[in-house]
Amino acid sequence: MSRDKSIKKVLVIGSGPIVIGQAAEFDYAGTQACRVLKSEGVKTVLVNSNPATIMTDGDMADSVYLEPLCEETIRRVIIKEKPDSLLAGLGGQTGLTIAMRLSHEGFLKKHNVRLIGTNADAIDMAEDRRLFKEAMARIGQPTIPSDIANDTETALIIAERIGYPIIVRPAFTLGGAGGGVAFDAEQLASAAATGLEWSPIRQVLIEKYIFGWKEIEFEVMRDHAGNTICVCSMENMDPVGIHTGDSIVVAPALTLADREYQMLRSAAIDIITELGIEGGCNCQFALDPNSFDYAVIEVNPRVSRSSALASKATGYPIAKVSVKIALGYTLDEINNDITGKTTACFEPAIDYVVVKFPKWPFDKFHGASRRLGSQMKATGEVMSIAHTFEEALMKAVRGAEIGQDTLNRPYDGPLSLSERLDSMDDLRLFTVFESIKAGYSVDDIFAITRIDRWFLNKLKNLAAYEESLKGKKLTKEPFLAGKRMGYTDTALKRLSGNALPTHLLPSYKMVDTCAAEFQAQTPYFYASYDNCCDSRSFPRSGAETVIVLGSGPIRIGQGIEFDYSSVHCVRTLKDMGYDVVIINNNPETVSTDYDTADRLYFEPLSPEDVMGVIEAEKPVGVVVAFGGQTAIKLTDYLDRQGIKILGTSAEGIDLAEDRGKFDALLETLGIRRPKGFGVHSMQEALSAAEQLGYPVLLRPSYVIGGQNMVIALDRNDVERYMSMIISGGSAEYSVLVDKYMPGTELEVDVISDGQDVLMPGIMEHIERAGIHSGDSIAVYPPYSLTDMMMETVVNCSEKLALALGTRGLVNIQYLIYDNELFVIEVNPRASRTVPYLSKVTGIPMVDIASRVMMGQTIRGLGYTPGLCDTPPYYAVKLPVFSFEKLGKANSVLGPEMKSTGEVLGLGRTLGEAVFKGFAAAGYKTATATELSKKAVLLSVENHELPDVIGLVKKLSDLKLKIYATSDTAQTVRSLGIKAFETSRETWSELTAGGELSLIVYTGALYDDTMNDYLELHTLAVRAGVPCITSLDTANAMADMLASRYNVHNTELVNLNDMRTERRILKFAKMHGSGNDYIFFDNREPEIFSPESLSVSICDRHYGIGGYGIVLIEKSDVADAKMRIFNRDGSEGQMAGNSIRCVGKYLYDKNIVRRETLTIETGTGIKTLRLYIRNGRVSTVSVNMGRADLDPASLPSTLEGPTVIDRPVMIGGTEYKITCASVGNPHCVVFCDDIDSLDLEKIGPEFENAEYFPQRINTEFVRVVSSNTLRMRVFERGNGETWACGTGACAAVIAATEKNLCKKGVDVTVKLKGGDLIVNYTDDAVILTGDAVMVYEGSFEF
Repeated sequence: MSRDKSIKKVLVIGSGPIVIGQAAEFDYAGTQACRVLKSEGVKTVLVNSNPATIMTDGDMADSVYLEPLCEETIRRVIIKEKPDSLLAGLGGQTGLTIAMRLSHEGFLKKHNVRLIGTNADAIDMAEDRRLFKEAMARIGQPTIPSDIANDTETALIIAERIGYPIIVRPAFTLGGAGGGVAFDAEQLASAAATGLEWSPIRQVLIEKYIFGWKEIEFEVMRDHAGNTICVCSMENMDPVGIHTGDSIVVAPALTLADREYQMLRSAAIDIITELGIEGGCNCQFALDPNSFDYAVIEVNPRVSRSSALASKATGYPIAKVSVKIALGYTLDEINNDITGKTTACFEPAIDYVVVKFPKWPFDKFHGASRRLGSQMKATGEVMSIAHTFEEALMKAVRGAEIGQDTLNRPYDGPLSLSERLDSMDDLRLFTVFESIKAGYSVDDIFAITRIDRWFLNKLKNLAAYEESLKGKKLTKEPFLAGKRMGYTDTALKRLSGNALPTHLLPSYKMVDTCAAEFQAQTPYFYASYDNCCDSRSFPRSGAETVIVLGSGPIRIGQGIEFDYSSVHCVRTLKDMGYDVVIINNNPETVSTDYDTADRLYFEPLSPEDVMGVIEAEKPVGVVVAFGGQTAIKLTDYLDRQGIKILGTSAEGIDLAEDRGKFDALLETLGIRRPKGFGVHSMQEALSAAEQLGYPVLLRPSYVIGGQNMVIALDRNDVERYMSMIISGGSAEYSVLVDKYMPGTELEVDVISDGQDVLMPGIMEHIERAGIHSGDSIAVYPPYSLTDMMMETVVNCSEKLALALGTRGLVNIQYLIYDNELFVIEVNPRASRTVPYLSKVTGIPMVDIASRVMMGQTIRGLGYTPGLCDTPPYYAVKLPVFSFEKLGKANSVLGPEMKSTGEVLGLGRTLGEAVFKGFAAAGYKTATATELSKKAVLLSVENHELPDVIGLVKKLSDLKLKIYATSDTAQTVRSLGIKAFETSRETWSELTAGGELSLIVYTGALYDDTMNDYLELHTLAVRAGVPCITSLDTANAMADMLASRYNVHNTELVNLNDMRTERRILKFAKMHGSGNDYIFFDNREPEIFSPESLSVSICDRHYGIGGYGIVLIEKSDVADAKMRIFNRDGSEGQMAGNSIRCVGKYLYDKNIVRRETLTIETGTGIKTLRLYIRNGRVSTVSVNMGRADLDPASLPSTLEGPTVIDRPVMIGGTEYKITCASVGNPHCVVFCDDIDSLDLEKIGPEFENAEYFPQRINTEFVRVVSSNTLRMRVFERGNGETWACGTGACAAVIAATEKNLCKKGVDVTVKLKGGDLIVNYTDDAVILTGDAVMVYEGSFEF
């Protein structure tokens, strides 16, 4: 069967920001998916919130939406784009969960969208713990003793039945999120509560913990015809109990007997067949090492982290094949791009060993628990390929950039070797190796760690080899043996104490998916030490070769944005005609995809490994500018080897990084920077701090991500932190001590060709200097920068870029303090802001920089030097953190970076962009009514108390209840604002109660409250409450909460259809009875996001002001169509006052010159009778149609055919209500005194009452006489208004149904804005009132 031709437009859901458990593997998979869809001629729509990815480039899909990843966003995109299919299996657990919720609620079916690839039933069977167990039982596949719990009590009962220890596995989560191990009931109660909170369906699997069994994975592929293959087997070096993402993993499985292998392979095929999964699938098994017993742990019915590893390990493109299958192809119809001769139904065969080694973030979180378990903690990973396990392991360890080139890691802590051996932490590999050297037997180590003896014996081989070097001259034979075991020349020199007997160049073997049975067409290589080199003999094009260095493993401070830049550089150089080689060892990334570069070397980014490739490739130069600090650190070494550095020279890079040289340069340029010194000792640091005056910033040079940066407030801080910095190994370079100035921080990315400078944009940070730029909220264009300061920034940037001799990109960070501009630092490389700035400006920064590096000029490329024009959008980049995955992690923000990823908010206004950024980052938003029932907890360090005043006023205006610690509470009360004092003893109850919506806690670094903060943060994570440690961030969040934006009313911005300049929109301000709206003639469509426009333009302080906007559009069934949007962006169906104004507009503007008109509305066609005075409309009567008294039409949960004088409880008070729909839903309450009602309080209670799931408009009515009513109205989305036409109709209907007025009689309804006349009969409701043109104008949009 060929491609399913009915699939014409596919929506692809991405995975969102990089977090622990969900990293770049989904960018790699999603990029492959989008490329396949486009190559097949399928229209592609992509939704993702991560600006740092290749996947969200404009050319990846026909429409690209950088929007918050939530169900409402996907609903809105589906309604707008009308796809026929949804591909959810490439967006990790995020995409899968959203798709399944939309499927279960019937939304996909309603809009004729089908899930392609694996269907909903199959996903449910794999993800729902109960359904999965039942499916396994049907096919006789064993599972671990377990049961399902939806509450803590049930979990405890299950545990008593199956016995401790227990592992808790939440349903529908990622990276083991929310999971944990419990050894008794107390631990289980806590673990189960956490797991239930994490599961989107509040379901956990309570499972017997079988620590010590082997963990084996099979990556399986199946098409709709039932053809199934095993792509790859993988084995965790660690036993069951450590999350596979935190385990050292090998491919293929190395310790299985053939019977075990075939048994598990057959089980994996049976499982994918039973579940009906189509595409890639990961099956995880637990295998008893002492028998043939096994159990199925879980199945991932989607592309996963293991899929990326298996793809890179075998060369088999799992994501690409999965998408082809989703389009209807069968495995035998899909070509293998690697060989060009075989098809995807051939199982890969590999004749080498692959090792995956995790990269953990514990260097950023001193004091955090390093213990590993069922919840993943690694931020990234490296992969190595070699002939033997020993060699592959050694390459992986040095490639992980942890300062290790052997397994010998010194330890100076308090624990004994036996205690450390018993601890399952990130250092366990080195502890095991130390134990072997200390004389522990393999059996003893196995008994403690349960690491298979095969692996332990391999480690013993390495230990024995190192022992053999002692006291002997290093001759060629042991030297060659060492190279084949993965040792570098430097390590062998150090271990042997001797000079090397010879210099040995590596040969390179090819990865071809078929153990060399077929020649590879898209080769990638790994190093070995034998006499045959596939790389050197591989045919070349004859073009000059350029090597691009990748960025290595994803870690905090160096994430996917650097892979983005590397890939774009490779693509540009290929377009320029060069043969491009990339060196990288990260299996999760696009850069290590088989067809990104002309040749790929899967090697560590260490000096010897890189030089080996250079020797084989003979490049004209090496690019280091796009690989982050990993590549930059190699510059000096490569320069000393005589290798040409393309772009900014090694001297230029050193000039920017060396403190003394850079200060001298700034002096000559007349550019200021915070005063500071370079120091090498504790005493020098203390002296410098005293001379500068506190506070001071301490940081080592040559770092990325602000590692080991601190702000010191006094001498004790300097002593404490200098000890840490020096012990961290940073004393190799000078330590910088700068005067700390808490001003406004700016960031500029600059491209220079040596003559001219191009500045795509300037970004302003919301947080003051002192928070690492990667953890700050960055806004483009700057929102508070004066024109004079902008000019100063531009001039300084040009001077710096040219003085450094920059050829390519340079990132400059500035500080504005007391209206003076200071340079903080200059990074002569691509920065983490390059992807986001490239996308929002439309300027291909890496492409330009790469061409400039190769000799082209900015002017020659068609660009005008200087600062580029800004687009008509704000772009706000927000950091995303993974603190919840790291026990006892210090999440206080400061100079050292802690975020794992980022999201982007794009909006027409700054408020809209900030809201979208917070929403995309996962912060929960609430309506004004919901906020009035919520609280905030404040604990502010004493030196920041003066700065908390503005925040407290904003929180009070939002009607948030304020809890505060003692000193902060006193400050709050001094403002006349009520504060409830709280302390550590009450925090647990406070966070668990559901009342808190925000915690603001500052100063934990500067006093003895760190343990208090860590406890509070743990409680906050468990309760899902945001915990913010910067007052600037808190202020931004308060502004966001007050902005009235929500996920329903923002503009959906398609990167491929962004406005390039601001437009002028004409409007008319009109009112009916004081109910004022802003009217737009949209018959020739100009307004495509009225929801967002309404929120901003209706603001009476910063906009035109009004209760909403009205679009007058063309209609196929009436004279015109009317669409109404309230000032909160929600769309109304009908408005009696507005429709009268529409009639006036059409007549007075000579669009329809008749006294009887028809207008199409959301509730049908309405007929208008116009009354003309002096040639213009003065009064309009509207036939509103028949009254609808059925509560289901509102809709309402109240039962019965009508709701007339029905007693209900709302806000704790009993009211008698009458309900009616007149195009809009209304609830009428009769009372004697409407003037004394507190509508600001009562109105929201009615609007959001449980009886009205879609909210309600409420009228409070006093009967003056049988033909006169007085009324106040509270409209949903608008609050109290001066008049409401449909509300006046509802009031008369209710009064008549209560026999207070008569049918067929004109009743005058008196409102604050004027009088309306309503005539109610069984056949119709006629509304009559004025229509007034206030003024007309235009504004910039």
